[in-house]
Amino acid sequence: MPELHLTLDGAPLSARPGQTVGAALTEAGITAWRTTRKEGRPRGLFCGIGVCFDCLITADGVPNQRACLTPARDGMALETGAGPDV
Repeated sequence: MPELHLTLDGAPLSARPGQTVGAALTEAGITAWRTTRKEGRPRGLFCGIGVCFDCLITADGVPNQRACLTPARDGMALETGAGPDV
């Protein structure tokens, strides 16, 4: 299967077809992509099924997307720590 090409804060990131953004980030060794507002604690995948909000990311300019539910797509631009609620 062809590899998907994404970016994370402008840096290249690859994914496999059918992967979620969260799975692609984790497979790339990226375990945290935002921090909590008050204490700056790192957050990434926690539940992995869309119940919590630890894995929020900005995808193609849309803030607060759950990375565990967002399908990776070729050309997708991901941003960390963006959005008013992250």
